[in-house]
Amino acid sequence: MGAVGHQLIFGNPDFQIFTINAVKGGLVMLITDAVVVARILNATLVVPELDHHSFWKDNSDFPNVFDVNWFISILSKDVTIIKRIPDKVMRSMEKPPYTMRVPRKSEPEYYLDQVMPILLRRRVVQLTKFDYRLANNLDEELQKLRCRVNYHALRFTKRIQDLGQKLVSRMRKMSNRFIAVHLRFEPDMLAFSGCYYGGGDKERYELGEIRKRWATLPDLSPEGERQRGKCPLTPHEVGLMLRALGFRNDTYLYVASGEIYGGEQTLQPLRELFPNFYTKEMLAGEELQPFFPFSSRLAAIDYIVCDESNVFVANNNGNMAKILAGRR
Repeated sequence: MGAVGHQLIFGNPDFQIFTINAVKGGLVMLITDAVVVARILNATLVVPELDHHSFWKDNSDFPNVFDVNWFISILSKDVTIIKRIPDKVMRSMEKPPYTMRVPRKSEPEYYLDQVMPILLRRRVVQLTKFDYRLANNLDEELQKLRCRVNYHALRFTKRIQDLGQKLVSRMRKMSNRFIAVHLRFEPDMLAFSGCYYGGGDKERYELGEIRKRWATLPDLSPEGERQRGKCPLTPHEVGLMLRALGFRNDTYLYVASGEIYGGEQTLQPLRELFPNFYTKEMLAGEELQPFFPFSSRLAAIDYIVCDESNVFVANNNGNMAKILAGRR
């Protein structure tokens, strides 16, 4: 889904509190890990605050995307979650919340050894840039909690759900069966990948300038990345793959995407292979207008249609593709 930032605050049920602030990108994964860290610390979690200053420039907050009351209720037996730090707690604190950033993919022991003592001493801890800050391999109970958050606790708002279901119905009216393609081919995605798509000096310059936003990215060989299978498929390659798998040109496609690098010229080969080509913009028309400034909400609408499709295909191995594969 769209890039997101979160602020998390943690505390124990006797009122140590923990908050996070995370960058946009892999929003669901970040929220999931925040809940798990709260469980590890036996802390109270403040509903994540989403970053408004990332590349995506999306000022959505958690309640604009997800049903916050459902989120709190479903997880109530696992973790105590509150919407904000109570005023009496803020007034009783001698110092502002302690802010820290933990290393990427930290083990539970790190949180217990390094974060817990500060949490007990300061009562409120804010973890910043909370992206990929918890190890992948956890014990079975914590992995089960990840699943509960991913597949049960995070429910989109009614407004998003209603429009998503309308688009599913409109696809079904045209065809009983359709393929959803999650097409990540935005300029920042391609720049981050380090791949080359044949656009000459213009492409190298444009994507190179975007790549400078990530100072820590290593120099990559475009040829090497492609040989390793790390490059997102082009729209044309996706179409060729689907035709090779036996899907005829009268198959209906729903394409879930953001801004496509190269615009319509890049999409044209896929349209020619599958003329029954639809997007949320085509299906929703004016109904989509209130969502247009908000990449996270637009991604949520795409998620719903992809989840309901008969076949789901992704041109990359990103977070949204992984979560949808898990649901399906």
